[in-house]
Amino acid sequence: MPEQMYKLQCINCNARYDTSQMIYTCDQCNDLLDVTYDYQQLASSIDTQVWRGRSFSVWRYRELIPIDSMTKPVSLGEGGTGLHKSKHIAESLKLKRLSIKFEGENPTGSFKDRGITVSITKAIELHAKMVACASTGNTSASLSAYAARAGLKCFVIIPAGRIAQGKLAQAIAHGATILEIDGNFDDAFKAVIELTKRNPSIALLNSVNPFRIEGQKTLAFEVCDQLTFKAPDVLIVPVGNAGNISSIWKGFDELHQVGVIEKRPRMIGIQAEGAAPIASAYKQKRNQIQIVETPETIATAIRIGAPASWKKALRAVAQSGGCMETVSDDEILHAQRDLASREGIFAEPASASSIAGLRKLIQKGAVDRDEEIVCVATGHGLKDPGIVTKFGNEPSKTRSDIKSIEKALGLT
Repeated sequence: MPEQMYKLQCINCNARYDTSQMIYTCDQCNDLLDVTYDYQQLASSIDTQVWRGRSFSVWRYRELIPIDSMTKPVSLGEGGTGLHKSKHIAESLKLKRLSIKFEGENPTGSFKDRGITVSITKAIELHAKMVACASTGNTSASLSAYAARAGLKCFVIIPAGRIAQGKLAQAIAHGATILEIDGNFDDAFKAVIELTKRNPSIALLNSVNPFRIEGQKTLAFEVCDQLTFKAPDVLIVPVGNAGNISSIWKGFDELHQVGVIEKRPRMIGIQAEGAAPIASAYKQKRNQIQIVETPETIATAIRIGAPASWKKALRAVAQSGGCMETVSDDEILHAQRDLASREGIFAEPASASSIAGLRKLIQKGAVDRDEEIVCVATGHGLKDPGIVTKFGNEPSKTRSDIKSIEKALGLT
């Protein structure tokens, strides 16, 4: 896409910036930035049949990705994840149409790959030699893999003792320089922002990077593509740092603006009860969040008390006519077991919060049973296997002879 087709714009004061350098926040008011397009001009260049002729991946939708057409993407084959029709959970909740968008099928096992492929490609386009992030786990796994693919030095800052081993193992395997610091994710995030300010040669690839949002929004493109270019009535997604709900809404809104879809879905964000600053603000009808100083939940991927994109998330909910809901750890674990044992989808705890939230929303009447519902499961269960082995059933023991085995299995 030619650079003149898009600009960066502040979400607060509307100040505009060109994209010749990597910037993350507004110089005027220090708020976040969005990539904006000339949608009227873009509409004439988008042909869904052309899209269908390309590989089903993030890069299928290149006309709506702000990367020069001559730039080769840094790619591991991300996107193209399944939209799985739920049979058993849908039946138990008496739903007509429930689908699970399983992002655990991405190369490093989470939705983060969508944003990283675009933002690291943009970083290379802008001549970056090093990249960095703060992470609760999935971003570090993804960024380290894509940095290895691109031949870039990668720095990862994580809160000590707070990262699931499956995610930490990925970052180690891909050769990232990993620093554990005292404190939680919010402390790590502050540190990486200061690091990249003091060292401009290091590109920051957390979700405050507006180009990461441009990759994550392709989930909305794919859902519409898989529904024959129709949007669902409702899309439910886990919320931590809030880049995902913001980006997915942006994707639906863009398809609507260029005339690909006729309507946009209601966006519903789900937070864990122990880390719910955005949901609390929504429920109390506040336009500001109150930071949770010590967020606690077994859903480590959404254990964030000071989400960077909270303002974008509240905007997405308001503009779409959606809502926010909270779920307990017990509700999350129940939903995780249901997804795995009844639908064959092994999702990490944070991912299952969308199903846990759906149960509560049905009970409250906030979601109609006749609606087309899509729940996003953001990451694979192998990211955090310790949760399952801790709370799940242990293997039964028996002797090795066939009669003992049959007896143990209840076959005699």
